[in-house]
Amino acid sequence: MEVTATLQELELWKAKVIEAENEKSRLILEKMDCEDQKKKFQKETIHMISVLKEKEAEHLRMTEELETLNSDAEKRNRTLRERIKAHEDALKVKTEEYCLLQQQSKVKTDIPEKKVKFAHVIQEKDAEKYDYETTESQFTISQKPCLLLRGGQALITFEEDKVAEKILMLPNCCVLVDNKRMDVKPVSVTLEPSVKFQIHFSISKRKIKFSDVPPVLDENRMRDRLELSFSKPSLGGGEVEELAYDKTRSAGHVTFLNTGVAESLCLKKKYTINVGEKIDACIQPYFDYELKQFQTFCGVPKRTVLLEDIKDFLDEEDMQDHLEIYFQKPSNFGGEVDAIKYTSKGGVKAYFSDDMHKPEA
Repeated sequence: MEVTATLQELELWKAKVIEAENEKSRLILEKMDCEDQKKKFQKETIHMISVLKEKEAEHLRMTEELETLNSDAEKRNRTLRERIKAHEDALKVKTEEYCLLQQQSKVKTDIPEKKVKFAHVIQEKDAEKYDYETTESQFTISQKPCLLLRGGQALITFEEDKVAEKILMLPNCCVLVDNKRMDVKPVSVTLEPSVKFQIHFSISKRKIKFSDVPPVLDENRMRDRLELSFSKPSLGGGEVEELAYDKTRSAGHVTFLNTGVAESLCLKKKYTINVGEKIDACIQPYFDYELKQFQTFCGVPKRTVLLEDIKDFLDEEDMQDHLEIYFQKPSNFGGEVDAIKYTSKGGVKAYFSDDMHKPEA
């Protein structure tokens, strides 16, 4: 019985040894698989690290290139801004020069009324040369050069050029006024450019311009209603040859078949138009104008000298007499005085004649 139990126990341990050997083999195989996977993961990790390093190096390179590009772009932008600023400054200077020249060339004046004088009778052989459908006129505008005198200044014009030349060579002139010394500084006169031009007007006897007519209807109907309104003799109109209307400006012009209608309507200045509602249109003459023979003049008066630093020792009239007496004396390098104007307060304009020799205060 004991032998049998021992054999059974031996068989049991043999089975357990076999089972343990099998488990050992399994574990050895799993270990080998894990080591293979570990080597594989290590290779993949090394590869990923290499790729990441390459990506990092590429990113760093691109960052450096981008910074270089940004730096170059900033330099170009700075250069462009400087060029734009220089051009803006130059444009500002040119604009100021343009405004100054434009202001100098502007002439604003009221044209005085003139009586029309009958000159001659048109001969029949010359009748074809004249256009009886227009009234033509011509105006010559001449701007006198002027100089604005400030306080303590005087303009003096001598009869001879050489006297003014000698005075201008002096640094100053010592004038005694009631035992008081006054050093007057002679300066040459520089005049701003002046202009002279002609304006040729041609006023139509058959056309008028009208305005203040808003488009209350569509364009074609509006034009028909306007032509119908201007055709009524009872309102002062007449037979219409042509009518133009611009709805954006609420204005247009009318050409009548006969003369006389346009002239009478221009005298009225208003005309009632019926376009579904009554509108008082503003009537104006139809004219063309042309600028011709535009000329500019500039220069330095040869016989005129500007006197500065004049003290207000006397009233203007007495001081002017003292100055004239002083500059008439040959001992003071003077000569005969043609004209003189002194102002203590300023704001006096002196106008020069066409030869720019003699000022007219």
